[in-house]
Amino acid sequence: MEYRKLGNSELEVSAITFGAWAAGGWMWGSTDRNEAIEAIKASYDVGVTSIDTAPIYGQGTSEEIVGEAIKGISRDKVQILTKFGMRWDLAKGDFAMHSKDNSGNAIDVYKFAGKDSIIYECEQSLKRLGTDYIDLYQIHWPDSTTPIDETFEAVSRLIEQGKVRYAGVCNYNAQQMAEAEKTLNLVSNQIPFSMVNRGIEEETVPYCIENNKSILAYSPLERGLLTGKIHNGYQFQEGDHRAGHKHFQPDFIEKTNQLLDKIKPIADQHNASLGQLVLRWTIERTGITIALAGARNAEQAVQNAKAIEINLSKEELTAIDDLVNQFN
Repeated sequence: MEYRKLGNSELEVSAITFGAWAAGGWMWGSTDRNEAIEAIKASYDVGVTSIDTAPIYGQGTSEEIVGEAIKGISRDKVQILTKFGMRWDLAKGDFAMHSKDNSGNAIDVYKFAGKDSIIYECEQSLKRLGTDYIDLYQIHWPDSTTPIDETFEAVSRLIEQGKVRYAGVCNYNAQQMAEAEKTLNLVSNQIPFSMVNRGIEEETVPYCIENNKSILAYSPLERGLLTGKIHNGYQFQEGDHRAGHKHFQPDFIEKTNQLLDKIKPIADQHNASLGQLVLRWTIERTGITIALAGARNAEQAVQNAKAIEINLSKEELTAIDDLVNQFN
């Protein structure tokens, strides 16, 4: 595994980080708790020391699973990245969505990052994770109802108390990051980026490079689309959000699979899967520090981690870039 520092911090994370959204089951058609725990343990065994989770993933389930998986591992050997600012138990802030929990009960989710809410959320996360500190605490989505300085003053207090080591953001644009920076040093922005979703390259990536902020690319496999295993007519489990997602409509699936067919020979030359090639390409991109890869079981987790073993030549990277540029 390769390890990379986040921004100007002392926090080193694995270049392939375990993304625990799907492990929590919510919006992915439920979860097998034991398989999810084994997936995290298996990825740790092959060098993936960083795990990214959030309270909203399964309404606490994902954090509990992470907490259970890291029991018995020395706490300083793992990096826990979690989030705040999405409440399903409080109707305050920006309305985000109607949803259902893992039991099928209706819930309303709000984006809220008020001071008291953040302090409360942190305590709940620490309990679920079974730890007394969080390595990277990230606002999950912008909240237009709370001043940015109020939000980050609360995080600053948590850092002073030793409950949080470093602060990051998710889904922030360059302007919002600059505003947050007036209150607190940010080390990272977690934001969607993939071969078929490169919107952040225009403004956010240049800002992060210039200001020494790390980018944590989430959905680098575009929710599984870039593994080559999704085809038209693919049946999603009930409750899987991908069924209605714009990137999982017939035309986009078709176009994406044509791109994958063109890069597959490079994957074959390295005895790698398409997913592994895509992950390796992602962490080779300028400005991208780590790629978050989700897994539902141990085998998937290990395969994701093995992406690090691919050594792409400059010529191969250029060839892939050209094909990706044509796609976009």
